[in-house]
Amino acid sequence: MTHDDSTSGPVPEFGPLAGLRVLDSARFVAGPWAATYLGEFGARVVHVEGPPFGPPYADATRSLRPLLPGANAEDAVSESWVQYSRNKLSVGLDLRTPEGRDVFLDLIRASDLWIESSRPGTYDKLRLSDREVWAANPKVTIVHVSGHGQTGDPARVNAPSYDLTAQAYSGYLSLQGRPDPEPPMRAGTAINDTVTGLAAATAGLMGYIHAQRTGRGQAVDVAQYEIFFVLLENLALDYFMRGVVRGRFGTGHARLHPYDVHRAADGWVVVAAPTPDSWRALQRVIGFNDPAFDDRDYRLRHREPVDRAIAEFCRTRTRAELEQLGREHDVAISRVYDIADIARDDHYRERGMLVEWDDPIAGRVKGAGVAPRFLGTPGGVWRGAPWLGQDNEAVLEGILGYPRAKVDELRAKGVVGASPPKGGPSPVEPLFRKEGW
Repeated sequence: MTHDDSTSGPVPEFGPLAGLRVLDSARFVAGPWAATYLGEFGARVVHVEGPPFGPPYADATRSLRPLLPGANAEDAVSESWVQYSRNKLSVGLDLRTPEGRDVFLDLIRASDLWIESSRPGTYDKLRLSDREVWAANPKVTIVHVSGHGQTGDPARVNAPSYDLTAQAYSGYLSLQGRPDPEPPMRAGTAINDTVTGLAAATAGLMGYIHAQRTGRGQAVDVAQYEIFFVLLENLALDYFMRGVVRGRFGTGHARLHPYDVHRAADGWVVVAAPTPDSWRALQRVIGFNDPAFDDRDYRLRHREPVDRAIAEFCRTRTRAELEQLGREHDVAISRVYDIADIARDDHYRERGMLVEWDDPIAGRVKGAGVAPRFLGTPGGVWRGAPWLGQDNEAVLEGILGYPRAKVDELRAKGVVGASPPKGGPSPVEPLFRKEGW
């Protein structure tokens, strides 16, 4: 992938995706996270947000609780926005206007990927259908992220969807938690949104490679529920081949044993010994010698004696002691880490997974790093999540080449807008500019 100074704009060159140009008009986690993920590995990402150019924002991620305070008492920013929107340029643009549509098509011409996450048909109404977008740039890959896909049963396609509804509709939620009559238990984070974002980023890169080979872009239809459905192991095969409707199994595993959560003297650990070698090693550690349990199927049918032996062994030892015994005997035992454990963990620090960066509203912040690790062209965080319209001039003048008079006219007409922090831009994060700008 080559890096073109004339189109890269105010983004430093780094990472394996240096030179890739991404236009992001998505909202609310899944689609925006796809673009952020690409930006963390060097892609230039321009995030376009429509009006209102101020609270309540069109992209509700900016206002999700909890909020971090800014330097000024009136300024605050969502923790979710700070973590999931870094490494982006922000443009406030009203696509409902003819002038805004023209600017957007110019951004399309300057992009390799376009990622959006509206209800199907939204951009058709704005005269920005796939066909009209390809008329402007035949090579652009269009990534549509939605709850239920662009086609199919109209009632389902047009239904609202969030992370939780996708967990439910995909079948994922039916497997989480204790058996009936206890309710299904949702994941503790918006895991469908973030996994869908990773899938959308991957799909966008696939489309980009195809466009490089053929000269023609194509559309990618990323449905949230489908991403989770295809990740549910052999759930469908279980049903269609054996008539099994798999249900919830609590903290254990329906087909692997030992593979469960146990209480230690100072918290919780997981113990996993699903293979013959790992089972033999665990037997030696806990002193369980009944040869009948060497048969995997027998062990699955008679879990209680093994579970009791593991529980008794863990109950009198600390989490650290159990982990050490596991390492000494090659048995997979791990503490159930919470974020306080992670913050103190040497391995997280050594791997660079706890990083600090400068946010233009919240100032210096610390959060999750970037993964996976490229040893030759590493990803990274070059800037914090932008305030709305922070990069209007940098993008419109520097990337699109608009004269200042045209940008001023667009601003005067309300086509372009911004919402800078009331305390002024943070002095710790100046806009990155190239020589000659």
